[in-house]
Amino acid sequence: MTPREVFADMLAKGDMILDRFDAAVARHPAKTFIHYGEDDRHLSHAAFSRDADALAAGLVRLGVQPGDRVSVMTRNALVATLAMFAAWRAGAIYAPVNFNYTGRLLSYQLNDTRPAVLIVDPACGSAVAAVREDIAVTNFVLHLPRPGEHDFDPAATIPNLLPGTVVALEELLAGAAERPAVERSSIDLANIIYTSGTTGPAKGVLQSFRWIAQYTYIVRELNGPDDVVYCDLPLYHVGGAFFMLARACWHGNTVSLWDRFSPARFWDRITGIGATTAVLVDVMVPWLMSAEPRASDKANTLNKVHMQPLPMVHHQMARRFGFDFVTCGFGQTESGLGFAALVDELGAEMGTPAELWHGPSKDEIRAAATRLGVPVVSGEQKLAKGYMGQPSPLLEATALDEADNECSPGAVGQLAFRPRFPSLMLETYFNKPEVTLKAFRNLWFHTGDAVSKGTDGNWYFVDRMGGFFRVRGENVSSFQVEDLLNTHPKIRATAAVPIKAEVGEEEEVAVFIQLMDDTAMTEDELLDFAGEVMPKYMRPRHIRFIEELPLTPSSKIEKYKLKLQLLAELGRTS
Repeated sequence: MTPREVFADMLAKGDMILDRFDAAVARHPAKTFIHYGEDDRHLSHAAFSRDADALAAGLVRLGVQPGDRVSVMTRNALVATLAMFAAWRAGAIYAPVNFNYTGRLLSYQLNDTRPAVLIVDPACGSAVAAVREDIAVTNFVLHLPRPGEHDFDPAATIPNLLPGTVVALEELLAGAAERPAVERSSIDLANIIYTSGTTGPAKGVLQSFRWIAQYTYIVRELNGPDDVVYCDLPLYHVGGAFFMLARACWHGNTVSLWDRFSPARFWDRITGIGATTAVLVDVMVPWLMSAEPRASDKANTLNKVHMQPLPMVHHQMARRFGFDFVTCGFGQTESGLGFAALVDELGAEMGTPAELWHGPSKDEIRAAATRLGVPVVSGEQKLAKGYMGQPSPLLEATALDEADNECSPGAVGQLAFRPRFPSLMLETYFNKPEVTLKAFRNLWFHTGDAVSKGTDGNWYFVDRMGGFFRVRGENVSSFQVEDLLNTHPKIRATAAVPIKAEVGEEEEVAVFIQLMDDTAMTEDELLDFAGEVMPKYMRPRHIRFIEELPLTPSSKIEKYKLKLQLLAELGRTS
């Protein structure tokens, strides 16, 4: 198919998620849409639609108007899902908040977004109450877990969110399900998803409904109505909210939704719901592979697993657990799904037992990938580290040098995209026109990632540019780590660098601290302070106090020297 034919096919299958969800409700209202595993609760398509409409009507009564932002801060994945659909139904923009945020990180995002309503629970509400004087939010919807629900805490206190209007989420859900009369189109704005800032504060990425359609299109084409989606990724990221959850609306799939990943319970969860497809981010792979092998490892329903980045052990894992296919590629908050590949791990051999197979056949999956121009490679083939496959036919991709000239094959450059058709990528960075213009300079969107186009025609991820790294499934900004630690009165300057984790393909945070004159600090003191000002995943794993940070003639910190120094100390080369 040509790019224009692919775009026409995407449009023909619907590029507005709300319309696709309504069609699924009409086809099979009684079929489970959300299985909320934490409470073993099943919501049919019709029941979920009713609750989302009731919450949307409640938001409108609170004064939410089309174009307003609705934020949600909760670990409860079902509440976050209802908030997302309700915001869309009310004509508002879904603007989730990382439930790990506290202090400056939290107040910055809330003040940048300025939501008309913040939906929160007692656990996260305490963090909001701590910055209440610093934020301008005036409407709060408070989720109060009930006895018997997994997140009910009898000792929890209701956070003081006054001054402002505070209503109970359960009260709004109990109201009349009168869907607001708001027309939405695929090019309307749907979300603001925040991505780590590397040289400044975090940036809110404005996405249209068509962006959701683009991001999910290729993986949807490899699925069918009988697939069951397993999702334990947080819904403040695009992977959980859209790649897993939103994509189910096109086929009317059931989604098994969980608040967090559990290595001990993962396979029981998969078996319990009969999940056929899941995402395994890097930190999950070593946890699952380190478990004692069992004769029953292959007796599960997973036949399509997405791994990004593609780990070097993907084939060993597929053979052990019976994954027939592994997809990989490059996904990003701004550009959506930029690259994709299908790894046919087992060929003619059936990994998933025939009696447990659901979804399209192996031949149908291969044919769908080929039709879209997605490379199909054998799991036996040795793939170089960073393999991403080929660009999406909906986007034009290149690697650029520092002067924005295209790199020759084999050379490393910054990955950049152009959309071939309207509204496929981010609309803008929220409230940051200068940053948006810089990112789109010379009519290319610059991703901040280093890649190379191999002489074999395939594309490979090389490294991250611009000061952020991957820790426990989260993008960690060196700017944010340094900015937060530098608020300590004893610290003059901080340099944060990534160090490869001992297990898996992700990284750990290392910090080099230059103290104020005539002061002293211990590692424990620094860790205690980090625990107060930053989420757990952002806290440093390696701490070194240094008399003076090495600087370039233009006064920039020479972080590569610090990294080499630490690697030599640890007896490692990478």
